[in-house]
Amino acid sequence: MIWVTHMKTTIEISDPLLRRAKRLAVKRGITLRAVIEDALRMELAASEVGPLGANIRTHTFGGRGLKPGLAWGDWGAVRSLAYEGRGG
Repeated sequence: MIWVTHMKTTIEISDPLLRRAKRLAVKRGITLRAVIEDALRMELAASEVGPLGANIRTHTFGGRGLKPGLAWGDWGAVRSLAYEGRGG
């Protein structure tokens, strides 16, 4: 039995997006293929678990939700703000 683990394919990507992906690959010292595969894996994983917060009830107290510029998935920034000035 023969197992195929890699397959070549051709896709069309807009020039600006491809340039950004190439710059990221150079910055990280990895291949363009690795950048694209990582992004695809992340997108597929996110779609399998559903939108973040879909099953979470949130409440605000005298406010209007998250501070502008924050997102529910940006836990590093949320944590940083929570511990700001508290040694965290």
